[in-house]
Amino acid sequence: MNKFKPSKLTLAILSSGMIALATPALAYQEAEEEEVKAEEVTQESQEEQVLTITGIRGSLIRSQAVKRNSSSIVEAISAEDIGKLPDSSIAESIARMPGIAAQRLDGRASRVAIRGFGENHSGTTLNGREQVSISDNRGVEFDLYPSEIMSGVTVYKTPNATLDAEGIAGSIDLQTIRPLSAYGKNKFQINGLYEQTSLDKLNPDGDDRGMSGSLFYMDKFANDTLGLAVAYANKNSPNQEKRWATWGYPTFNVDGTDYSVLGGAKPFVRSSMLERESLMAVVEYAPNDDLHLTVDLLNVDFKDEKILRGIEIPFAWGQGSVSGLAVDSATGFVTEALTQGQRVVVRNDYETREADLNSFGVNLEWAASNSLMLEFDASYSKVERDVFSFESYAGTGRGDSNGVADNIGYVFNGGNTGATFSHGLDYSDFNLIQLGGPLTWGWSSALNEQYGLGGTEWENTAQDGFLNAPSIDDELTALKFAATQELNNELFSKVTYGVSYRDREKNKYSRGYYLTLADFSLDNPGTVVVPEQYRLGSANLDFIGMGNMIAYNSLAFLNDGGYNLLDEALTGIQHLTKSYQVAEEVTSAFISAQIDTEVADMMLTGDVGVRYVRTKQTSNGYSGAVVDGIVETVPNSEEHDYTNILPSLNLALHLDERQKVRFGAAKTISRPRMDQMNASVQTTYNNTPDANGNYWSVSGGNTSLEPIEATGFDLTYDNYFTDDSYFSAAYFHKSLDSWIFPGSYAIDMTGVADPATGEVPPSSNSAGTRYGEVNGGDGTLKGLELSLALSLGVIDDSLDGFGILASHTIIDLDMVDQNGNEFMIPGLSEKIQSFTGYYEKNGFSFRASMRKRDDFSGDVYGLGFNTDQVAIVGETIWDAQIGFDFGEAGIRSLDGLSIYLQGLNINDEPFKSLSGDNSLQVRDYQEYGSTYLLGFSYKIQ
Repeated sequence: MNKFKPSKLTLAILSSGMIALATPALAYQEAEEEEVKAEEVTQESQEEQVLTITGIRGSLIRSQAVKRNSSSIVEAISAEDIGKLPDSSIAESIARMPGIAAQRLDGRASRVAIRGFGENHSGTTLNGREQVSISDNRGVEFDLYPSEIMSGVTVYKTPNATLDAEGIAGSIDLQTIRPLSAYGKNKFQINGLYEQTSLDKLNPDGDDRGMSGSLFYMDKFANDTLGLAVAYANKNSPNQEKRWATWGYPTFNVDGTDYSVLGGAKPFVRSSMLERESLMAVVEYAPNDDLHLTVDLLNVDFKDEKILRGIEIPFAWGQGSVSGLAVDSATGFVTEALTQGQRVVVRNDYETREADLNSFGVNLEWAASNSLMLEFDASYSKVERDVFSFESYAGTGRGDSNGVADNIGYVFNGGNTGATFSHGLDYSDFNLIQLGGPLTWGWSSALNEQYGLGGTEWENTAQDGFLNAPSIDDELTALKFAATQELNNELFSKVTYGVSYRDREKNKYSRGYYLTLADFSLDNPGTVVVPEQYRLGSANLDFIGMGNMIAYNSLAFLNDGGYNLLDEALTGIQHLTKSYQVAEEVTSAFISAQIDTEVADMMLTGDVGVRYVRTKQTSNGYSGAVVDGIVETVPNSEEHDYTNILPSLNLALHLDERQKVRFGAAKTISRPRMDQMNASVQTTYNNTPDANGNYWSVSGGNTSLEPIEATGFDLTYDNYFTDDSYFSAAYFHKSLDSWIFPGSYAIDMTGVADPATGEVPPSSNSAGTRYGEVNGGDGTLKGLELSLALSLGVIDDSLDGFGILASHTIIDLDMVDQNGNEFMIPGLSEKIQSFTGYYEKNGFSFRASMRKRDDFSGDVYGLGFNTDQVAIVGETIWDAQIGFDFGEAGIRSLDGLSIYLQGLNINDEPFKSLSGDNSLQVRDYQEYGSTYLLGFSYKIQ
């Protein structure tokens, strides 16, 4: 048996709650029972104990230890929790914590809300260091991060002054393994996984099966003073989707009565493959009790590839006449109708979302004396994300009035599932459905000029497809110096103080291109039959009643020169206003004192501190206008700085060895979203003033935005009645101020030239109205949170091995915007529940988990990859797993081998969003089916 003598640094780490890091990464199927191995040795007359805790119960003990020992109010999971349910995203694991909910993106949990606040209002760190994001803003999309290589996750619901990541919701810390803190050495582990979707592959060139694998190696050298951990994971995860989606619901007047009717629909089937290759490495060096060096790196190569096929069906916004209406009398919503003489757009699309993340950190701790610890931390992270979203159009003819029209009816099915259509044409006929734009979508003067279409019958008919290609570069460098001084008084045991500096720059480039068939010209304006070498057969759209449609390899056709591209930014100013460079320099100073005293013969622990934060932000962009149909720009740069003082207090009154009453109070901030601070604006001068008496109109970002502020209070009762069981009841309250809303404000445009003429207007006409985001409004958010972890063996020995985890959160919001109107913050569900039931004994394990949330408002990618906020219907998702560990079952010849079978979304819960308040007006109905995984793990230790 290996002898492990904890150093002063190790003991400090463990006592601060970092024990969760001691569990090995990639531990998918560790043994089930707690195993305590104690060995008495004599070394300098000291007795040492070595404790190894494994299995689900061991995981709960470690997670509970983090929660119990932290001075802040936190939730935690150890690697056993993540490994036992090897989710595609860590967000799915995090979403099982009390008060936390996840939003799905293309069927996978990606964004996380903490106690009602969405992803842009929480900080995310890796080993305590703030992370960049592949999203357009601050919010981390967690499907980038592999759950396979993380050792633990801690969610801070109350802050302390030493935490770098700001957010009014809290912060999420992802943790990698620390080899010197882990028990044992010479650990090697290999994992394999086969994955299949319940929906058969929906596209002929899609995949419904995937294979994944990972390797993990950890060892200690030089008398346990040098530790190394390396993990490699390669994931290929398929995903299928049947989606019903709408253009919107306009008002339709019949005999003087207004009804809401379907404007048009864009349903499709999607086949996706997420490919993620990850490499993690950690080196630890502790040559003596006084020095501790840790170097860690993470590289993630991410690609989400999508094949999409569907038919865009105009209705009230189309060409045909509408008749045969059936109306829901309660809402005035048209549930059934027929349109005659309608033409549709048959689409074969391809999309990839690729990202490359690199994160590197160095941490050095030095015990300068018996009472003084110095720390230096440096980190760098960068992510590059590119989206390639390609649309290819086909139909019965080019333009609105050519080709064969169809008579199309629809019936809404109820239950937020969207509509089913009837039709008369065969959309799988390659002779009937040909390449070319069947509707006049290309309203571009540049396209008309390119092909000489202006004033002809073919005007605005040259768009045969479209390519969106936005990209994101996000880079962050951070430095931190801190000192911890032991104190010798009756109130404080130690004080930590220091400074930190973060330099972050985020660039977004919005790009879009019109696609026109290479053979198209005014002399040859027809459609083109799909060449034989690109035909793939058909895709089935029976789920919306449209039968089969033609399927072809649109990407190969594009790559072979089948289309000409024209930059949309020539005439479309939207790409300028959606592109930005935002830089932030954040300098902080902090001090935090650890409380360790007695009150009425009861221990009182916690921390009190304050953080001073100075932020300087710079945004570089363009001021642009459309002049004679062409976008003209001039560089624009704006700066803003602000200072915040953020006090915090965490107290824990120990009623006895098992019970605590906690109190937390803090002021926190959430910085504005990156796109909201965009310095790129559209500028227009008008010779007549607007309603405010202003002559200028400027729209875009607002670089003068201040952070959202929150003053929060938390009161919690914890009862840790066994090492793996606890009950907790929490009340939380936040007063919100300076929220950010769309609005307008006055600006001075003195000396600025009119973009259309190049002349400077008279000073009397220099007043302008700028449209963008503004600070305003206020409100309160409060809630109650109940959570329970119960090992049922506590009740009766016959229940040994059984257990449950459950939580229930209720949130109430009372908030108004700057105009006094009621407002619902993004990410807030009024109720959030989670439940897990498990059994694990003698090598056999079973687990079923549920996560449930009420309706909420969430961000989705809209037209042109805009960030749109929509009303999302609440959902309940069930996952389950059954497993067997041969070594724990006593089969020593197979010791180290375990297998499992897992089902994700086994209740086939769809994703649903609405357009407006009417529950019948479905915006999106996305059916993903279930996903099944068969895996194994083999470890040598």
